[in-house]
Amino acid sequence: MTNLEIPLKKRSPLYRFFEMVPAIISYGAVILLVVLSLVSPLWAAVYLLLVAVTVFVKAITVSYHMIIGRRRLSQAEAVPWHEFLSELENPIEYVGHHHSRNRFYVQHKQHLETIAANQKSYPAPSALYNAVIIATYNEPYEVLQGTIASVAATTYNNQQLIVFLAYEERGGPETEEVASRLRKEFGDTFFAFETVKHPKNLPGEVIGKGGNITYAGRRLETFLQDRRIDPEQVIVTTLDSDNRPHRGYFDYVAYEYILHLDRKYLSYQPISLFLNNIWDVPAPMRVVATGNSFWNIISAVRPHTLRNFASHSQPMDALIEMDFWSTRTIVEDGHQYWRSYFHFNGNYGVVPIFVPIYQDAVMSDTYVKTLKAQFVQLRRWAYGASDVPYVAVRLFTRKRTVPFFGGLARLFRLLDGHITLACMSVLVTFGGWVPLVINAHATQSVAANQLPEVLGLIQRVAMVGLVIMVFLTFKMLPPRPSRYKRRRTFAMVIQWVLMPVTALCYSAVSAYYSQTRLLLGKYMTKFDVTEKATAVSVEQAKQRRKNKK
Repeated sequence: MTNLEIPLKKRSPLYRFFEMVPAIISYGAVILLVVLSLVSPLWAAVYLLLVAVTVFVKAITVSYHMIIGRRRLSQAEAVPWHEFLSELENPIEYVGHHHSRNRFYVQHKQHLETIAANQKSYPAPSALYNAVIIATYNEPYEVLQGTIASVAATTYNNQQLIVFLAYEERGGPETEEVASRLRKEFGDTFFAFETVKHPKNLPGEVIGKGGNITYAGRRLETFLQDRRIDPEQVIVTTLDSDNRPHRGYFDYVAYEYILHLDRKYLSYQPISLFLNNIWDVPAPMRVVATGNSFWNIISAVRPHTLRNFASHSQPMDALIEMDFWSTRTIVEDGHQYWRSYFHFNGNYGVVPIFVPIYQDAVMSDTYVKTLKAQFVQLRRWAYGASDVPYVAVRLFTRKRTVPFFGGLARLFRLLDGHITLACMSVLVTFGGWVPLVINAHATQSVAANQLPEVLGLIQRVAMVGLVIMVFLTFKMLPPRPSRYKRRRTFAMVIQWVLMPVTALCYSAVSAYYSQTRLLLGKYMTKFDVTEKATAVSVEQAKQRRKNKK
């Protein structure tokens, strides 16, 4: 069996080398510009133009996929997924009933015909369960209550929902009290509602979400065995404490699970939208949250680049076979893709679920703490660069279990994502001035003199993507809370002048930070919980602290 574990302590020389590769390339891209500027301003100009053209092409591609993705999201949200799923129970009755031009209706008509022709190959919807593991550390009751209530309010049959609240012993007595309160409130709402306390300081675990949900997953396995429920009939979804699934999410996931004959080798990825509290958070956080939301929309329409992120669903039998999630990384969501890919010898894919799971944007009780918390979140995501050595050593050895060229393409895409995040905005923003600043002879080069102007022109053309994002953002925003006046809407427009600042100060710096930690072997072994709240919950927290005094 393939060893799926990340080394906790000493790494092999090959592993250490590939840990350093992302930082070497990201720093090297900037250093190369400096060297070329000293040696030949012309070559520096050519290098920067190649970088700028690459960024320009990516910007156009992203804009296209942004429009397609937003349209598909709208179409999927309009689908009655509970009705679609119910019709798979006896598809012969409904063949030919649907005539909408909505792509999902057209596909549903085809699916009904396929299942009706060979119904024995497909499980019945009534035989399935959706299990939900909600991970929490020390989040307040209001946040968790809203998440569990949103699960109960979905259109999926609650008697086919198994909910496990996975909380940390590290959270202390207050977390224990919240779990007990929620167990009393929701104990009879679902087929089952369980609370699972993850012990602290278990051997072989870093402090993170992976250990918590894996511990809960093993408890879920025992729960199913005791009730003689076949793991093949259970789909497991992990949710963070602030997640609010779309009403049709579990119906949609069960629907897709039934359709795929290779269902064990697939996971199901919804679109994470950071919009729950978008009206409350400061402008820089709104820009970051909206940008991340659109990146998730774009990823959904590019299946070859789609990876597990945040909340996702996977069959229980697959999870049992691979011992659930990694307990050795703080980015267990993205890493789950690679665990699954290598465990199933390359026979693994991610199915996009075109409905959202709504999440909170970063917000703390002060402006400064919010700015810091946003960086903490992004540096954790950027630590996904730690997957580069994990993939590389399994690809470039005799123990390889996946197709070489398919694995190599995935590795290149993984590297490209992290390198782009780190250095591209730096090169495009400041690169045009580097030859002129550090080489006195550069002023004699026409190419070097024209470079800032050319780069500026490319940036302005590429801004079309930003305009599209602003327009689509207003179509996605939840209604403006009554506590805010109309000028808040105007602020939602002018906030986008901060885009270059957030790209540099957050995305680039967080990427360089995480890659530098890997370069130096200073590993991140603790999951720093991101503070998320709303204006209302912040006031409630302040009131609770005041009452205690």
